[in-house]
Order: sequence, then structure tokens, then C-alpha cells
Amino acid sequence: MNPGSTLFSNGDLASTLDRQLSRISNAVAGLNENSLLTVPEQDICDSLQEKYLIDPVVLDRDGVTIDSIEDGYTTVRQFGEEARIRQTAVTVSVPFSGEPSLLNLKPSTFTYSPPQATVGDWELKIYWTGPLNSDPAAVRKGIDEQLDTIEKWLSWSLTQLNAYNATVRERILTEVRARKERVLSMRNLQASIGFPLRQRSDAATYSVPITRKKIVPRTTRSATESFRPEPALEEAQYEAALAVLRNQRNQLERNPSTSAHLGEEQIRDLLLIGLNSQFEGRAAGEVFNKNGKTDILIREQDRHVFIGECKIWRGPKTIPDTLDQLLGYLVWRDTKAALLLFIQAASPADAIAKAIVKFREHPNYKRDGRHATEERHDFVFHANGDSNREIKLAFLPFHLPKEPHG
Repeated sequence: MNPGSTLFSNGDLASTLDRQLSRISNAVAGLNENSLLTVPEQDICDSLQEKYLIDPVVLDRDGVTIDSIEDGYTTVRQFGEEARIRQTAVTVSVPFSGEPSLLNLKPSTFTYSPPQATVGDWELKIYWTGPLNSDPAAVRKGIDEQLDTIEKWLSWSLTQLNAYNATVRERILTEVRARKERVLSMRNLQASIGFPLRQRSDAATYSVPITRKKIVPRTTRSATESFRPEPALEEAQYEAALAVLRNQRNQLERNPSTSAHLGEEQIRDLLLIGLNSQFEGRAAGEVFNKNGKTDILIREQDRHVFIGECKIWRGPKTIPDTLDQLLGYLVWRDTKAALLLFIQAASPADAIAKAIVKFREHPNYKRDGRHATEERHDFVFHANGDSNREIKLAFLPFHLPKEPHG
């Protein structure tokens, strides 16, 4: 009977992982410059991580199946002579997920008795032999012991693998950002688009300085380079605006007898007052204004840099309809937005859960953002027709029941 081959014996895991890490610098250096500047940083990192992160091997013990149970023979020496003894031979298949080559690489922690098996296409062949008419419990025990041994070796590999994957994520991000800065420096972006030459870490975009806090979007002139920076609301200003909205939401929720009598536009106007008490725009004007029925926005020329959309929850369809409306407004790269959802039901938890599902089902959804709570849930979407133009969207639910109790 085929006992299989010895696992974890055809290479060294540590040296293999070191070689993989050393290839990341060359991979980043080989990226197309325009892609590096126009494709969102997270997308570039995700693509490289898909190539260099290694999935650990996990055995599916619930999926074990018996391939065969056969009679066989084994040869032993008795009283100085060879004798053939009949045996039962059992072969089982064990599905697994992860990187198959890990089953051949010796981890830093090991014993001198590695397990044996045959590595196939996403399954291991495990072999057991014993006396004829063996007790089923003994057969099962023997197979389980082999699986336990393999999983022990895999746990040793996992320790090294977790450290490697953490290093991969950090190194890819560091390498991508460093090369992006080098490319921007070589192109001398500031000079090419008419900006005063000033070195800064986020030279891919030009942001809006904030002072009561003052927001002054800057405009561009035509650039000859294939990569062109576009106006963006600085992350700190975006978070500051969201903080004002969250504080106003808390005040409204704490005063249900007042908010219950307010309509959608009246609530929106209160939010505008609060925002403009904290921020000012060009020439000290009101940077947050309304356009149409529900928008809270920052405009620059004929485009929106920030937009907050106010909607009353009228069921799950509220979310895709509102997203389609938002995405029709937002076209600039790295645009930031907020969806303010007024939930008038007695318990908002169900509405929030259904809303989050609808966000993720939208065709422009890319991934969840940094915050993920019932009070705020962030998402990253792409603009219509351009997966490289990312829109950061904060979902802020307001619990404003129409008939307050107490």
C-alpha cells in the first residue's frame, strides 16, 4: 500500500517567505507611473496583496471521505524468516484550503518525525493499515491521530505565516507610497499646474486649508501630464464636518418632542446652520449651502466637492435610490459625501441593518470604510463609469420618531 510521501520536507519555509518579501520592491518599481497616480492607493495595495499574501492551509475534517477499504499484505520477519501477514488498508481523502506548497515546507519549529500523506488537487490522501477485521473505532482513531499530527505542523507554519502576511501588508503600503512620492517629485507637479512649489506628503491632491474653520477650494488650470490632480476636501475637514453633524444628530435625538414636529427640509436647514457656524468658505461666505430639496454641499465652480444627502427612511429602496442620486452628482476624484438617514420608526436597528445591506449591494460599492458602527458606517464607492474615482461615503442614521414617548 502507498504510504504517501513525507510532508514538510521539500524546502525551508523561512527562506521561502524571505524570498517572497524581497520581490515586493521590484513589483512596486514595475508599476506603470500613470496607474500609480490615478488608481486608488487601496486598489493598488489590494492587487499586490492578492499576489503576495499567502493563505494558510486549513484541513476540512468534516469533509473527510473514504476512498477505499482493501485487503493487503505486509512483510515482517519472524524467527529470522520473512512472513506475509494480511492487513486491512484504508485510504481517506481530506479536503483543504490554502496554499498547497506549505505542506512541503519545513517550519522553524519541527520534529524529526514528520507526517506522511499524498498531496493532490486541494485534498490530502491519508493511509491507514492494521490487522484484518480491525475495530472501526481503532481505524478512526488512527486516522484522527494522523490528522492531528498534520495540523500540529500546520500550526507551526501558521505562526511564521501570520508574521509574514503582516509584514507584506506593511511593506506594500510603504513601498507604494514611497514610489508615488518619488514619481510626483520627478514630475514636479506643483510647478506644472501653477502652484507655488511646496513639498508635502499628499502632493497627489491639493487640499483645502481650514482656519472659524475656512474652506477655500482651489482650482486647476490645464496640465500637460496624463495625470491631473483634482480638488479634494481635506480628510481633517471632512471628519470635522461629520463631527458637527453627529453632534447635531445627538441634540435632535435628545429632544424628541422638538424633532418630531420637524420635516425633512426643516431638519436639513438646522444642520446647515450648525455647519456654517463652524465653517466658512471663500470671502467668509457660507460654504455649506442647499441646492434643490435635500442637498448639503460644498461647490467649486460647477462641481461638488462635498455633498450630504438627507433622506427619510421609507424602506430598503430608499438607499439605492439615494445612492444613484448622489453618484450622479459626484464626479471628482477623492470626493467625500454623507448620507443622513432620518429613521422615524420606534426601533432603528432593523432599518440600519437593512440599509447597510443595500449599500453593499449597489453596483458601485467597492468596500467598507474605516468606521462600522450603528452610529456611523463608512463605505467606499466608485464614480459612475470609472472604478478609479473613489467616493468616501459616511452613513449617519438619525433616530427621529414622529411620535416621541415620555
